[in-house]
Amino acid sequence: SDVGSQKDRVVTEEEWLEKWEMGNIGFHKEEGHPLLQKYLDVLLNGRNGLRIFFPLCGKAVEMKWLADMGHSVVGVEISEQAVKEFFSEHSLPYCEEPVPEISGAKMFQSTSGNISLYCCSIYDLSSSIVGKFDGVWDRGALVAVNPCDRQRYASLMISLVEKNSSYLLVTVSYDPNKHKGPPFYVPESEIKSLFG
Repeated sequence: SDVGSQKDRVVTEEEWLEKWEMGNIGFHKEEGHPLLQKYLDVLLNGRNGLRIFFPLCGKAVEMKWLADMGHSVVGVEISEQAVKEFFSEHSLPYCEEPVPEISGAKMFQSTSGNISLYCCSIYDLSSSIVGKFDGVWDRGALVAVNPCDRQRYASLMISLVEKNSSYLLVTVSYDPNKHKGPPFYVPESEIKSLFG
């Protein structure tokens, strides 16, 4: 499977921040993702009160949807603007505090306590900071990660999940020679080698 010219493509944190500043966020969906609704039973697996992780969460509306069902949601996002927009768009009061283990990082938590969003690089997180998760909703994270960082990303994600967790992953399929990404094309064979 040829990934075209994408394997060397790098999108910097500055470029992601600029996308948010310019409102160039076509990746954000105003409605809940139909695949999460379709496979919700797989994610929850009959369990209640789960800790669910949203990598590169942006201002995903599904975070509030799952929190309203009684789950605890933790996200990570580089853009403080995105995090603040999430809380304001859902009229959720929140508090903001520094993350002592990560220089410059902040954690924004709903006053109800069931939504915690870390504003920092995902690679600064570890299970000692955020704990472990029962479920992951990866709707646009793996496909946004620079191809050269995929192994690092997958290793981090594996370190953050409990043994019996569910990991829902959405990818996109297209000819990588015709689009430079992101979203990046991740062949199924690579997903299998990354996550086993």
